[in-house]
Amino acid sequence: SLGYIIGELAAKIFKTKINIPLIFALSVIPDIDILIPFIEHRGPTHSVIALSIAFVPLFLVYGKKTAPYLFAIIQHPLIGDYFMGGHVQLFWPLTTRGYGMQIGIKSSINITAELVAFIISMLIMIENKDINYLLRNYRPKTDTIALIVPLFALVAPLAVKFPIDVPAPLIPAHMLFISMFLISIIKNQKR
Repeated sequence: SLGYIIGELAAKIFKTKINIPLIFALSVIPDIDILIPFIEHRGPTHSVIALSIAFVPLFLVYGKKTAPYLFAIIQHPLIGDYFMGGHVQLFWPLTTRGYGMQIGIKSSINITAELVAFIISMLIMIENKDINYLLRNYRPKTDTIALIVPLFALVAPLAVKFPIDVPAPLIPAHMLFISMFLISIIKNQKR
């Protein structure tokens, strides 16, 4: 939800529109390292330097339209993982030193921060009518494919470890996002 908030804010600042499913997908993409055995979690895929360099070609082609997507992806290591969990290699390849505050996932600080981000993101989605976009029938197939990424990020931990370490107060928020993404994907397949 934080990636969506940051993406929307950047879109307003740069006066551009965003692809909502792509914003959600990019906001969790740094965690692809969990699936790659030879890449350390919170390593290269969480580097602000590496992510920024990866976006240079996109900036050259699309200009300021790229900004919301860059901000949506770098918020993950820079805000989310820096504060919650820590040991993020923000400046890889220059250094492999881990940075962060190491606030636990079950701490009241994390739970409060995630709930506030969830509430704000839902209010923005309702205000901007982005929730209508996600739940309507017709969207490009690429949007449906993009929604599979954040859906997978929410559901995959169940396959790895059950019961999952999601604090109980956050389960309703996670379930709402899972439901929203599933409904969006299923409705789009029926057309």
